[in-house]
Amino acid sequence: MSFPIPVVSAAQSAESGGALKDIQHYMREGTLRLAALPPLSLYVHLPWCLKKCPYCDFNSHESRGELPEQRYIDALMADLEASLPLVWGRTVHSIFIGGGTPSLFSPQSIDRLIGDIRARLRLEPDCEITMEANPGTFEKDRFRAFRSAGVTRLSIGVQSFDDQHLKALGRVHDRAQAIAAVEEAAQAFDTFNLDIMYALPGQTLEGLERDMRQALAFAPPHISIYHLTVEPNTFFAKHPPVLPEDDDAYAMLDRITEMTAAAGMDRYEVSAYARPGHRCAHNLNYWQFGDYLGIGAGAHSKLSFAHRVVRQVRFRDPKLYMDKALAGTPAAQDTEVARADLPFEFMLNALRLRDGFKLGDFTEKTGLPLTAIQAGLDEAERKGLITRDFVQVQPTERGLDFLNDLQMLFLGQQP
Repeated sequence: MSFPIPVVSAAQSAESGGALKDIQHYMREGTLRLAALPPLSLYVHLPWCLKKCPYCDFNSHESRGELPEQRYIDALMADLEASLPLVWGRTVHSIFIGGGTPSLFSPQSIDRLIGDIRARLRLEPDCEITMEANPGTFEKDRFRAFRSAGVTRLSIGVQSFDDQHLKALGRVHDRAQAIAAVEEAAQAFDTFNLDIMYALPGQTLEGLERDMRQALAFAPPHISIYHLTVEPNTFFAKHPPVLPEDDDAYAMLDRITEMTAAAGMDRYEVSAYARPGHRCAHNLNYWQFGDYLGIGAGAHSKLSFAHRVVRQVRFRDPKLYMDKALAGTPAAQDTEVARADLPFEFMLNALRLRDGFKLGDFTEKTGLPLTAIQAGLDEAERKGLITRDFVQVQPTERGLDFLNDLQMLFLGQQP
C-alpha cells in the first residue's frame, strides 16, 4: 500500500496553520515501514463533573456555574479542523464522548457536536457513538434526547448499587437513582454499558455478589468491571481508605467471572464482559493497537503514518485548551513513539484481550519483525502466561490474572 501525501490547497493550508507543511513532516522517511494504516477512532473529551470523585485521576474538573458548552464545542471543531490533514481520506469507525460527565451537556449541544463531526469526517454507516453518563436524575431525563441526537451507545457510571459504597466513593447518586438510570437506558438504547467497581472500602464477597446480582438483573448488553486502585494525585492517595486484602479481591474477581458467564456474558477483555454482538468497538480498537484522534482538554491521540507512529496530548486545563484550540494550536505535546517502545506499547494493549492477537497484526501495526517480541513470547510461554501457535498468541487464565507480570516481559526489548 502506498501513502501519498494528501493534496492540500493553499487556502486549506493557510486555514489549518500550515497543514501541508505538517503532513509532509509526518510523511517523511523514518525508522518504520507500515504496510497499511489501522482503523481510526475519534475520542472527544468533555471535562466537567458535578463533583470530583476521590479515586479519580482523569482530567475532570468540577463545574462551577453554567458550562461554556458552545464555546467549548467551537474549540473542539477548531481542534478537529487543525487535525484533519493528519487523517484525510480515512474513515472513522467509532466515536467515544468521554469525561468528566458528558451528560451534563444539553442534548442540543450533543446534537450539534455530533452533527459538526459528521460534517468534517467520513464515518462508517454503522459507526458506534458512545457517550458516558452518570445516573443522577438530571442526566437520566436526557437519555432519550441523547439517543435522538445520534448517540448509539450509553456507558453509565453506576460503580455500585450499595448506598454505603457509593458514599465512600464520593458519588453524587444513590442506589435508587442508579436503578432508575439503568432502566431508562435499557428502554432508550439498543446497547449500553454499566461501569461497576469492586474491592471497595468495606466491601465483602457477599456485598459484591449483591451488587452483581442487581447489575445482571437488568440483562445489560455490556459490563465494564474495575478493581478500585489508589492512584497518585487523588484524594484517596492522600487519605487512603481501607481496602479488601488482595486474596479477597481475587476471590471477588473469580466470582464476577462466574456470575457473568452464568448470565451468558463473555469476558472478552480483562475488565470487559459482553453478550454476543455487544462488544465495545471503540475500546477494541484501542486494545488492537488501532489509531485514535483525541480532541478536547487533555485528550490523547495515537496516529500512524508510513514510517512512524505519533502520540499527541492536548492542553489539560479547559480554559487554556479553549484558548489554544481556537488559536489553532491545541496540542501541548507531539512526539514520535520510539522504535524501541513499540513492542511494549503493542503488547500492553493486545494482551488485555482474551483472544490475544494474530502475529501478523504485530508486524502490520508496528512495522517491526516478530523477532522484536520473540524473547518475551518464549518467557511468557515458559511461565504459562500465554498459549500460541504459528498464527495466534493468547493469554492464559493465569496470564489474565497476572497481566502486569505478563506485559512487563516485553518492556525494554530491543526490536
